[in-house]
Amino acid sequence: MNTSSTFSGMDETICALSTPPGTGAIAIIRLSGSKTIAIIEKVFRPLNKTLKVAELQSHTITLGLFGSGENSIDEVLVSIFRAPHSYTGEDVAEISCHGSLFIQQKILETLVEAGARLARAGEYTLRAFLNHKFDLTQAEAVADLIASNAKSSHDLALSQMRGGFAFKIKTLRQQLVDLASLLELELDFSEEDVEFADRSKLLQTINELYDELTRLAGSFKLGNVIKQGIPVAIVGKPNVGKSTLLNALLNEERAIVSEIPGTTRDTIEDVLTNNGVSFRFIDTAGLRTHSGDMIENIGIGRTYEKIQESTVILYVFDMSTITAKEIEELLADFREHIDDPGKHFIMVGNKTDLMVEVPAHVAQLFDIETIFISAKRKENINLVIDSLLRAVNIGELTDATIVSNARHHEAITKTLSALTNARSSIEKNITADLVAIDIHSALYHLGTITGEVTSNEILANIFGKFCIGK
Repeated sequence: MNTSSTFSGMDETICALSTPPGTGAIAIIRLSGSKTIAIIEKVFRPLNKTLKVAELQSHTITLGLFGSGENSIDEVLVSIFRAPHSYTGEDVAEISCHGSLFIQQKILETLVEAGARLARAGEYTLRAFLNHKFDLTQAEAVADLIASNAKSSHDLALSQMRGGFAFKIKTLRQQLVDLASLLELELDFSEEDVEFADRSKLLQTINELYDELTRLAGSFKLGNVIKQGIPVAIVGKPNVGKSTLLNALLNEERAIVSEIPGTTRDTIEDVLTNNGVSFRFIDTAGLRTHSGDMIENIGIGRTYEKIQESTVILYVFDMSTITAKEIEELLADFREHIDDPGKHFIMVGNKTDLMVEVPAHVAQLFDIETIFISAKRKENINLVIDSLLRAVNIGELTDATIVSNARHHEAITKTLSALTNARSSIEKNITADLVAIDIHSALYHLGTITGEVTSNEILANIFGKFCIGK
């Protein structure tokens, strides 16, 4: 791939702050490029006078003064990583300085004056990809790893960064390459009517690939919610204790609690991480058939939207007032309006503190998982969390490769479409040249996942979403 025309400045030495912006104990500023050592030589003076910057070995750290001429900005540590043994595959230097905003800015200004330029978003990782330090799935996993805020999303990103997902895709793609090679061989000897690819074995291989890719495509729903957090909608009629339950789960006063029905006019979201899993709780407006308040009606409409978006639904009801008729209507409404086998429903009977005993008609709920709590007293809240953990079944992460990236899912879907066409062509005994077109199409789409086949537009879109300094 010729990157110089599209990604301008790739032959230049870049610099950027790699630690989060702001004041801290230390900050790290990174350089990468062919002029890294020469630039460092201009602005850094080792305290050990016998050391020469040009002769510093790779993977060493040197203490010294940073500044142009005799004017020192700070006492810093400079780490050297010589090509190709660095993150980007180029000569890299990392300057560890004190975390003053003034010091950070002055060091960057000095580096630019010495011949570097400020890095663009994601440019370090882009260079690492272009220098074959890792493939595109691993590069994208770097951003996911940085953004991970729970053990499950961290483990998923780390697995992909280590190449687990890429290895699976490359293995599948190699099988397609083998198929394409046999078909191409047939085309070379088309005049002799020779069949190198046995059609029954060809069909069997395509079916096996199709089944495995279908499983990968199906894993995206789990992978995406692990990456983004499990969306959990807390729904129910007004004044049943939805906001009190949210506060109890988060162990803080996040939502307004009032005896007045309809207090929650809009959705309220917050995140709880438990056992390495992030749950995005959504406290919604109370559900009722009609409200005279236009604002409240808008909130109820948004509640239904959040129900459709959620993986888990906690339906809260008031144990002290619910009747058998209401339970019957409730179950009928669930089955009529939310017929989605992918959603997990958990019934939460609240306000047990107002009761002497559980009414007999509540037994009708037992065909749906039901938990009885007192959100006000924070009783049995742990049972709700345990049920949420069972509902998402994160254990699947250790058993199989998971797709968590929307771009990967789209590419796999297109690959499946191409394989469907190839399978149909073989079953109809269509000529090898047309089958080969569909196989090559499948190869193309799989190749876009790892970057074996890509475009500069795709790369610019992917790496443009990275933070500057990564």
